[in-house]
Amino acid sequence: MRIFAASIGTETNTFAPIPTALESFHEAFYAPPGQHPADPTLCTAPLWVARRRSRAEGWTLIEGSCSWAEPAGLVSRGAFETLRDEVLGQLQAAMPLDGVLLGLHGAMVADGYDDCEGDLIERVRAIVGPTVPIGVELDPHCHMTEKRVRNATLIICFKEFPHTDFVARGEEVVELTLRAARGEIKPVMSLCDCRMIGSFPTNLQPMRAFVDKMSSLEGSNGVLSVSAAHCFPYADVPEMGSRILVVTDNQRAAGDQLARELADEFFAMRGKTMPPYHTPDAVIDLALQETGPVVVADPSDNPGGGAPGDSTVILRRLIERGVQGAAVAPLWDPMAVRLCFMAGVGGKLRLRFGGKTAPTSGQPIDALVTVTSLVHDASQAFADARIQLGDCAAIDLGGISVVLITKRTQAMGADLFTGMGVTLADKRIVVVKSTNHFYAAFAPLAQRVLYCDSGGPIPRDHREVPYTRVQRPIWPLDEAVQPVLLNC
Repeated sequence: MRIFAASIGTETNTFAPIPTALESFHEAFYAPPGQHPADPTLCTAPLWVARRRSRAEGWTLIEGSCSWAEPAGLVSRGAFETLRDEVLGQLQAAMPLDGVLLGLHGAMVADGYDDCEGDLIERVRAIVGPTVPIGVELDPHCHMTEKRVRNATLIICFKEFPHTDFVARGEEVVELTLRAARGEIKPVMSLCDCRMIGSFPTNLQPMRAFVDKMSSLEGSNGVLSVSAAHCFPYADVPEMGSRILVVTDNQRAAGDQLARELADEFFAMRGKTMPPYHTPDAVIDLALQETGPVVVADPSDNPGGGAPGDSTVILRRLIERGVQGAAVAPLWDPMAVRLCFMAGVGGKLRLRFGGKTAPTSGQPIDALVTVTSLVHDASQAFADARIQLGDCAAIDLGGISVVLITKRTQAMGADLFTGMGVTLADKRIVVVKSTNHFYAAFAPLAQRVLYCDSGGPIPRDHREVPYTRVQRPIWPLDEAVQPVLLNC
């Protein structure tokens, strides 16, 4: 048996001020054929799992290129076409094949391409023909387009947000694709459009129970997989929105019925899945009422959603209010990091940092700081992966610790702080730039977790996003809405 696997991933915020170029992929993560590292990454789990299984089971894996760019603005046409055509050339050279595995994010938008993943899958289908199974893993913050469902054999999304299960879902994609290649199953996909925009953390109810229900349905009555595509709200493309995907073993009618039932249930949860958000001053007031560490998340400046990650709004209020025992990370400012390295550990300097990229980033901070730690090529943990941070500096300004990073990314692991020598147990407030991926690592350390909307470039109220191309009607932009079963 011969299986080909490759990966191209990024999440495109079409409103973001930072463009995504070919260099963005090579700087963040790029592995040529056969050079994928020993550990999995968020979008390469199918290849990583297939590598292990092929060695154990004796079939042949042909590895294609794998690439990832940190979420940002529109991908250049040249970048997407270069990466796409590279993978397609490798695929063509690998023919004949018994199956294809693709690890994708699902929310990439390029100049001239609203649906990059759909375009890639369609071209893969044209090369391998109608009978070779194509198994795809997607992030739930994807656009589950009809083109993808028409051309793939099976698609599975991560179930968890934070995405702690990307390897487990990769295992499922590989297993079901192999079974389809052997003729043991005939996957059929049923897709229902929920016609809503939202955020759905799975550590909170009612989403926790809904994910558990989806999992309980799998493996019986012909149901192979159930996925909820949450949507990525910061992309102005026609098929942006939440959808339910059911994969059955050749049971179209039953799959359609289940998809519609789950979509109705999912839709009924609208407006009930997000935690409360506070203003910067209100969240500081609440945090100071507690005695132990309080973790404050700022999703509005989350680099994982395409924001710059250099907002100073909450930090400025901590400084102006004289709060002691606070820590903030990550703050993206490569130039400030370089200046800190020039000063050295223990060095004091008047540093201007943050507030550089967008009007919503606030004004730069000007302060006398002490460099407390410097680390070359730092990283943080996230589930089974390591996330690169580049060169990093930890600074102290009047009892507030800030971790400055070179490679733009969000807060995921507690070692973002502790790896830079910043302790957390003695802090009153720990501010993280993240929507929910921080939760698994930070919640166990916190007396309380709070959420703040600091007015960053990705607002939490989706009615404030200036959409012009999203298919209407859709909740919460419209009220008269109901789920629609799609015929793919």
